[in-house]
Amino acid sequence: MYLIAGLGNPGGEYEHTRHNAGFDTVDALAEELGCRYWKNEGGALTAKTTYHGHELLLVKPQSFMNTSGGPVSKLMRAYKIAPDHLIVVHDELDIDPGTIRVKFGGGHAGHNGLRSICDKLGTRDWFRVRIGIGRPPGRKPVVDWVLSVPKNDAKDDFEHAVNQGAQAALFLIGNGLEKTQARFN
Repeated sequence: MYLIAGLGNPGGEYEHTRHNAGFDTVDALAEELGCRYWKNEGGALTAKTTYHGHELLLVKPQSFMNTSGGPVSKLMRAYKIAPDHLIVVHDELDIDPGTIRVKFGGGHAGHNGLRSICDKLGTRDWFRVRIGIGRPPGRKPVVDWVLSVPKNDAKDDFEHAVNQGAQAALFLIGNGLEKTQARFN
């Protein structure tokens, strides 16, 4: 079984913001895979499905970004999922809008959702699908940037990256890291 966790903040005021790229990507996966039923368990909304013979647990932690590690670690224990079967989808300031990057392991680069997962799991060795949102223009504060909804061309770039992220997560499960990086990075 693979656990695919999309990071974001619960609540209508955060819907489709840059910081909720992970939620939007998991929603795109759920739609593609025909998931209609979401269950509230372990502090997250979850949906179970299969993809090419692999069981998938789609997860949207409901504890807010900075404490995402609690629900993710709780569900990993409950379902006996090893860190090398965890795929975390999140927004990334240091990647251009409209693009994604896939990697295994690494630090948290100041991303509090990733920091929380690292702390709760006691390891940094899991897959990441990083959705590029770019840096804010001018002197706009980062917090205002990540909590804003992209408009016009930026919205198209964001939606493209979300859809690419969903495809990359599935491709990763079936084809491994090297082939996924060659195709999507």
